[in-house]
Amino acid sequence: MVIRYQIGDIVKMKKPHPCGSDRWEITRTGMDFGLKCLGCGRRVMVPRPKFEKGVKTILESKEVQSE
Repeated sequence: MVIRYQIGDIVKMKKPHPCGSDRWEITRTGMDFGLKCLGCGRRVMVPRPKFEKGVKTILESKEVQSE
């Protein structure tokens, strides 16, 4: 099953960030994912395979709504 990640989605990762938060906002997609920690605001770049392996669930999705 292919999961589509979008900019603005909030995901929960398997391992917590050193600040204690496990919630991240996706700020960039592609071969690398840009993530922003929702606990401390730190921004990191993660390779796609590592990101997809580490995601536990999508908490909030920014779905595109057509009118």
